[in-house]
Amino acid sequence: MEQRINEFIETRRAGGLLRSLCDVEPTAGAKVLIGGKEYVNLSSNDYLSIASHPDIVNAMQGAGVPASASSRLMTGTRKEHSLLEEKVAAFKGKEAALIFNSGYQANIGIISALCSRGTAVYCDKLSHASIIDGIKLSGAKMFRFKHNDMDHLEDLLSSGRGNYKNALIITETVFSMDGDTPDLKRITELKDRFDCMLMLDEAHATGIFGKNGSGWAEEADISASVDVLMGTFSKALGGFGAYAATSSSVREYLINTCRSFIYSTSLPVNIVLADSAGLDVVFSEPERRKELLLNSAYMRERLIEKGFRPLGGSQIIPIVVPDNKTTLRLSADLRKKGYWVTAVRPPTVPAGESRIRISLNYDHKRRDIDAFIEALAEVSGDQQW
Repeated sequence: MEQRINEFIETRRAGGLLRSLCDVEPTAGAKVLIGGKEYVNLSSNDYLSIASHPDIVNAMQGAGVPASASSRLMTGTRKEHSLLEEKVAAFKGKEAALIFNSGYQANIGIISALCSRGTAVYCDKLSHASIIDGIKLSGAKMFRFKHNDMDHLEDLLSSGRGNYKNALIITETVFSMDGDTPDLKRITELKDRFDCMLMLDEAHATGIFGKNGSGWAEEADISASVDVLMGTFSKALGGFGAYAATSSSVREYLINTCRSFIYSTSLPVNIVLADSAGLDVVFSEPERRKELLLNSAYMRERLIEKGFRPLGGSQIIPIVVPDNKTTLRLSADLRKKGYWVTAVRPPTVPAGESRIRISLNYDHKRRDIDAFIEALAEVSGDQQW
């Protein structure tokens, strides 16, 4: 066993794929302190820069004894949990909501509860690992359609949907590694035509898009057609944990069948209060998401002017680099210039599609964007991707 482990590590290291951890200390203004040096942080999912917002910090500190020491079905449900679920349901325009300890736990638990052998699940080829793992756990038949290719999804439904009693379509609304979005109106049309349930992962859209910051489903005006709207508190909302906004009957079903919910100690009350405060900040400070999206469009335009080919259309701005070692070199060179931009490599992304993934936050201003692009152009030299 140990020999196999060592061989794995050496193979990963030789291929430029070995991952490692480093201690990170956040400082002011979207910066981090790592190894005694301060960097501009372009790898954080704190998109609205509210994780250290005074309202959230105060809510967390005012919780008293925070731990529940129990699962939700034992003695782990406090009034704070129920109030947060009511607030999430209203925020997402649904009858009810259920909160989870993480986005990963939400996806694997919800999908494996809703689906089983004899169910067909149609998911985007680039779906998050938690979605894929949830489908595998369920025992359902998985069909993967080409990334954001609604024609391919329609072909798969036309050829195979009739062979299964139940079916689920699931996709992300802002893809975490590509920063792009699907055609949700087309998806809902296919959902209705082929009699499927629809689940959307709004982890990277919540707080950013929509009139009220509810997400891409609100932006596309299709929330009413979605059976399960899943998302996280741990990104733009500045907190921790996840949620599913759905019907009252689906919520009750999940409470009775969802293993990752039933067998987990409930979120600490101080976290729940912080999550609730994060939702309040999204309502009260809409200028954060508006400025973030304007600056994201500005950065993409400036990158294109410099000859780069950024992906996506959101606050996530990836630049695909030809190979793993070039990606690592580019990330290391940017660190020398004071920018922390993570090199993302397989298996997180497909082979041959390593990238630097730029995550813009509200605290990144246009002068920061301009300075970073100049640094990127300098370390790239004649190579542009």
